[in-house]
This record gives sequence, structure tokens and C-alpha cells, in this order.
Amino acid sequence: MASTKPSGKSVEIDYCMKCYNRPKWGIVDQRGSYSNGCQQVLIMDKITVKVMSSSCKMADITDEGVSLVEDLYKRRQPLPSMDAIYFIHPSKENVVFFISDMSGRCPLYKKAYVFFSSPIPKDFVSMIKNDTSVLPRIGALREMNLEYFSIDSQGFVTDNDTALEELFGEKGENSRTYDACLNMMATRIATVFASLKELPSVRYRAAKSSLEESTMTTFRDLVPTKLAAAVWNFLTKYKSTIPNFPQTETCELLILDRTVDQIAPVIHEWTYDAMCHDLLEMDGNKYVYESSKSGGEPEKKEVILEDHDPVWLELRHAHIADASERLHDKMTNFVSKNKAAQIHSRDGSELSTRDLQKMVQALPQYSDQMEKLSLHVEIAGKVNKLIRDLGLRDLGQLEQDLVFGDAGTKEVITFLRTKQDTTPENKLRLLMIYAVIYPEKFEADKGAKLMQLARLPLADLDAINNMRYLVGSDNKKASGGGFSLKFDVHKKKNAARKERSDEEETWQLSRFYPVIEELITKLSKGELPKNEYPCMNDPSPTSNGTAQGQGVSARTGQVPPAHSMRSRRTATWARPRNSDDGSSSDSVLRQASSDFKRMGQRIFIFIVGGATRSELRVVHKLTKKLSREIVLGSSSLDDPPQFIQKVKSLSGEELSVDDIHI
Repeated sequence: MASTKPSGKSVEIDYCMKCYNRPKWGIVDQRGSYSNGCQQVLIMDKITVKVMSSSCKMADITDEGVSLVEDLYKRRQPLPSMDAIYFIHPSKENVVFFISDMSGRCPLYKKAYVFFSSPIPKDFVSMIKNDTSVLPRIGALREMNLEYFSIDSQGFVTDNDTALEELFGEKGENSRTYDACLNMMATRIATVFASLKELPSVRYRAAKSSLEESTMTTFRDLVPTKLAAAVWNFLTKYKSTIPNFPQTETCELLILDRTVDQIAPVIHEWTYDAMCHDLLEMDGNKYVYESSKSGGEPEKKEVILEDHDPVWLELRHAHIADASERLHDKMTNFVSKNKAAQIHSRDGSELSTRDLQKMVQALPQYSDQMEKLSLHVEIAGKVNKLIRDLGLRDLGQLEQDLVFGDAGTKEVITFLRTKQDTTPENKLRLLMIYAVIYPEKFEADKGAKLMQLARLPLADLDAINNMRYLVGSDNKKASGGGFSLKFDVHKKKNAARKERSDEEETWQLSRFYPVIEELITKLSKGELPKNEYPCMNDPSPTSNGTAQGQGVSARTGQVPPAHSMRSRRTATWARPRNSDDGSSSDSVLRQASSDFKRMGQRIFIFIVGGATRSELRVVHKLTKKLSREIVLGSSSLDDPPQFIQKVKSLSGEELSVDDIHI
């Protein structure tokens, strides 16, 4: 309701990590009353457009009273009778554009409400204040601290797509590039906690030199340490500058980098989501397909595979075989239960007037639901065909046997000799996994001989050789459960993963699990050793509920309490699914906006250098298993082809920095 008090207006954004809590834009007066009765202009730049588009649709913005969305960089028509909301990144260029819009005798808009997506330097604020014509026309000037990009309800990226090259490759030798990348990443990570009003205990993977005295410290080793320090620096400022920001720890953050797991980015992940992105030519979450109606010419259509699609939401983390079976069952049940579908399926039969009436009444709903189901049936069918055509089952079995120590050199050589029709990319991925587990097999000229056997260009050997830049502190067996490239020397077989007796896997090729699954479980239990994963801040022992955080748990060895006092929205995927046909899948979305559940404090995992879809699946799985909401963050979300290209670009010599100051 709008307040009767006309003055003292400002603009606020109500935003949550959950994609179903979309941003709300509108006029809020000093007493907090909400109104979207007057139309406004929303102005954004390239960065903030990505922030908004990752969390809501255009219709969601216009529904809240925004009649026009404009690009800050483009020439715009003056609208002197309308107020403008600026949601912009705090760069000098953007500030100059804003001042130009609102200065002089004829500003573009009546009033400007300016919100910066991250902390703004003081000199930029001075630039605005020093323009006497602009200052009276500003209704609000605030740091919104909202500069991360949602990838789903429990995942975000900072959009540092070149972080792997800049921090782990030869570019890391350029301290300016290195520091700029880390600073941007830290800024955007910090805005996650600012927008959610969370203060984490910040833990990070320690550098090798802190664990082994004889080990030289490199720029690569210090990435998690330096990033943790930068994030904590921002959070410390938030405690004194953001109203109602927590003063004691309310959640946990663990900062890792890609060296923690070299296999997850290249091994074939067999879930519906991962297979779609791995095998189909998708642009992000956009899938393009051909559709024809009534025998007409086929036309290309685009669909976004995202949380707003109930069928996708339900099946994305299912094994591809399970997803295919469930889609078949859903289609069968839909046809058997839906009257319109039953009528539609009577080919050549004569329809009565009553049947026609029922068909017309049910047709709109039938068409929409059948279209959703048909789309996923088509996608799953195409994925399964590619799996057969590419021979991925045999390859996937060998990959998993290598990882768990059930296969070795003999099996790899046999595969390369007998499966010559395997695609070059898949043979390269197999050899990258092989190199992680058996690095000595690529010493001297052995690597070139393997490439010759695989009929791969020698240039592809760079992708394998450059994996050495991603060998972190876990390359030796760690006491706290860190995974090694090799098992204990007393073992008879090399392996990169331990078999899990507590997991009952229904489907073949689903044994593999990313390293972070074990790390998150240990973090939740308070079992991560503080020498390998130290805490940047000392959490306060006086915090309520689980607010004392993991730092205290690491010191005392006690498991944190399972629940906090805050009511938390249940993760979308973890809600019960009772659907047996296309229509009832929508209940997943209905529950997503209404169900609440008390859960323990959040756990945030951030991976520098790119996360994988298997790791995104893990956070959803563990949210349900541990009854704690897990959120995955990363510099980017990479599918195997993207990761391989990034690894190929890594080169250069190690640069020691014995006396580097954190």
C-alpha cells in the first residue's frame, strides 16, 4: 500500500539468492510503504543487465512499475516527467554518463535514484557531489552491493571467465592482472553476503608451503589465501557500514580452487543436465530445436532450460537413464489421464459433439503440458542417441574404473587401439584423467607416444602437460581426507577416489563424485583440519544457534548444531515430487514459492577457476542429506570443452614468491 506521506521517497530493491524471490523495484517512502503506482525508467549497464537477467524476466520488472528499461551507454530520449532508477556498476565511465544525464538545465529525468552494484570509490562520490546541478535531482545514492550472477537457486558465478588463465597460467606472473582478477572476484563474492545479510566464517585451502617446509610458495598456491583475505576485508567494512548487517558469524564459507579436483571438469557426468550441456550445442541454458505444426515447414525455436521449467527442475539431476524412464512414464500417464490427450490419440475415429466439447475445454492446458513433455522427450532421445553413436558407455566405464583404481595402463592402451572411432575430444579427456592418476606415464617422450597411439595432434599434449599447473596441496595424501593423485604406496592400485560403502548407486556409471562432496560433508561435521583449511576470522563463541561457525568447530572438534533460528526456504530440488504426469510437475514450482523449512546455517563453497555441473549437483544433493542449505559459487561454470580450452592456454614457468606479504 502507498503511504499518504508524499515526501521522503527512495528506491529499494528486495533481493534474495533464491531465484523465486525476484527483485522488486518500486517507490518506498520513509515509513517503508511499498508502491508501484507511478511508472519509472530503469537504467542499467552491461554488468547489471547480466545481474538482473540471471535472476528475473522482463515481465517481472515491468510488473513492479517499471515502464521502460534503458541501456546507460545508448542515446536516450529525455523523459523529464518520469523518475529514473539507475542500477549501475561503480566505474568512472558510468558515473560520467550518469552526471551527463542529470546535469545542466534540461536533465533527462525528473529525479534519479542511484544504486551501485558494488562499493563505490570515494572520488567517484565526490565527482557527483561536486556537480551542483545534479545533487538536488538525486533521490537516493546508495551501494546496493548486488554484483553476482545466479546460475540456479543454489549457485552463482562472479563472471571471471579468464580466472584460470590469469591466476594459474603465465598471466599470473603479471601481478597487476593477478591482483585485478582477485579483487574483482572478492568484491563480487562479498556482495553475495551483503545482499543476503550473512557474515561467514571464512575458511580457505592453505598453500603447500604452510604444510610442507621444503615446498616453495608460488602465486598459484596463494590464490585461496589471498582471495579469503580480500573477501574478509570487504566483510569487515560491511559490519560497520551496512545497517542490520550481522556482527557475529551466521554461515560458513570455504574457498577452494580448481587444483582441489582436476578430474571433475573432464570426466563424463551422466546426469540429464550435464549430458545436455556436454553433448548438445547449447548456448548457456539456451536450446535450439526445430518444430513443425500441421505438416508445415519446420521452424527453429529457442527454449531456456532453467528453474522455471518444472520438468527440467524435476529431472536435471537425475541420471540420464532415470530421466528417460521417468519421461516415458510421464508421457504414458499423461495420455492415459488427460481427456484431451485421449481424444487426440484416436487416429481416424469419429468424434462425438461431447468429445469435441471436452477436447476444446481441455486443449489449452493439454497443449502447454504436452509441449513441455514432448520437448524433453526429444532432448532425452537426442542425448541417448549421441551416447550410443559416440560409444560413451564403454568410455564412461573406463573413466570410472580409472578413477577408482579398477583399470590402468593396459586398459587405456587397449581402448585406444580398439576404439579408433572415438572422437578426438573424448580421447583427450580420457588421457587427461589418465595423466592425473599416472603422471609418470607422460614423462620424457612417453606422452608423445600416447598421443600418436590415440591419433591426436601433438598440440593437444599441451592440455595434458598444463595440468601440472593445477596440482595443488592435495598431491600428497593429507590427514584430513584430502584426495591425492595417487593412493598410499601400500595400495595395489592407483586411484583418485575411495569407494563409498554408504552410497547405494542404482545406475551404472554413477560411482564418480567430486572432491567437494567429501569436503562439504567434513565441513558440516566440523572435521576439516584447521592446518589444511584455516579460518580467516575467529568466530565469536557468543553467537546464537550455529553462528559460532566452523572456526570454533575446528578448534573444539565439536559438530555444529543442526539448526539455526532462521526460517529457511527449502531448496527447490529437495522438495518431494509426487508427479506422475506432465501436469502435476507444476507442483514443484508451486511449492518452491510457498514451502519453508528450518535448516541449519548456510554453507558456501567457492571454487576459483571454474566449477562443474557435477559439483552443482552435489550442493543440491547435500542440502537434502545434511539439512543445511549449500550454495556453490565460482568464477565461472565450465563444461568440459570450455575447461579443456582454458587448460590449453596455461603455460609459463613457476614463479616463486618466498616473501610475499598477504
